[in-house]
Amino acid sequence: MPLIKPTSLIRPLVRRLRAYVPGEQPKIRGLIKLNTNENPYPPSPNVLAAIKAAVDGRLRLYPNPTADGLRAKLAKFHRCEPEQLIVGNGSDELLALATRAFVEPGQMVQYFTPSYSLYPVLADMHGARRNEVPLSADFGLPSISELRKKALWNFRAPLTFITTPNAPSGRGYPTEELRELCRAQKGVVVLDEAYVDFAQENAFSLAREFPQVLVARTFSKAYSLCCLRVGYMAGNAALIAALQKIRDSYNVNGLGQVAAEATLGDLRYYRGHFKRLIATRERLSSALRELGFDVLPSQSNFIFVRPPKFPAADWLGKLREKRILVRWFGAPETKAYVRITIGTDQEADALLRAARKILFR
Repeated sequence: MPLIKPTSLIRPLVRRLRAYVPGEQPKIRGLIKLNTNENPYPPSPNVLAAIKAAVDGRLRLYPNPTADGLRAKLAKFHRCEPEQLIVGNGSDELLALATRAFVEPGQMVQYFTPSYSLYPVLADMHGARRNEVPLSADFGLPSISELRKKALWNFRAPLTFITTPNAPSGRGYPTEELRELCRAQKGVVVLDEAYVDFAQENAFSLAREFPQVLVARTFSKAYSLCCLRVGYMAGNAALIAALQKIRDSYNVNGLGQVAAEATLGDLRYYRGHFKRLIATRERLSSALRELGFDVLPSQSNFIFVRPPKFPAADWLGKLREKRILVRWFGAPETKAYVRITIGTDQEADALLRAARKILFR
């Protein structure tokens, strides 16, 4: 009797799926990691103390299943009700839940491109149709009239993702532009604000203004908790209740909940680091422009740059030879650029030294 071929047991949809590709996680010491948009500064000492204090006999117990304590503090922070909030295993889990809750297989998931590369994976995993609509040449949002004229955008799509500020470009979008787009949209709109703490404005108010708008946030990027995976989504209580129905049980670990609650109690510490990172971002951008780089204006903790002299893909390798990791995306609209995370001032200086050596030696 022939053995069963394992691949024959896998759904055709999964066999065809192209998985999300995260940034390189270095396996050797000494590399400067400017490729995954992590905050280079550690969590607040108060947050670390809270986590350490929670490492006791409570580890044998399940965490609060709906993160009630954290939701209460987030509700106070955002001046809304706890029922308008759901906490997830990173905001990625919540983006996946939105796909499952609001889109039937075969229906449409819509987003601009380039943007977060997880969106097409979520659509494909669910058997949904993708509607990928190009951003403007400068990575700005097309106007409503332009979207209607080109007939590429679907104003009745069941689910629309908008990354704001955008990734990988770092472009920030004014709230008024987002309001106009949300007002025209009939289906659910998720404003993915993973990098909003580094921006001049945010669009959280749109989740209060429109019943179909959800805002996703994370404690990973700005609040130095990537390892613990805590994100949240806010919006209309009926939409949030739908997400609560289909989330995994005990989806947010207890230490993550403790850390996030402690973070909300020490925001002054983090806001100081936001200012520091923004200052480093602007200094690095200016210095790279002087070296001939085309640096796009950024409202995030990274910059998107078109390098001189060599193709961007070559710069990826040349910088790695100098022990610096950056990110390159091979899609036609992004392949001329590299994305550089804003690290410490010392890491920015190391990048500039490496760039000068590549250019002039």
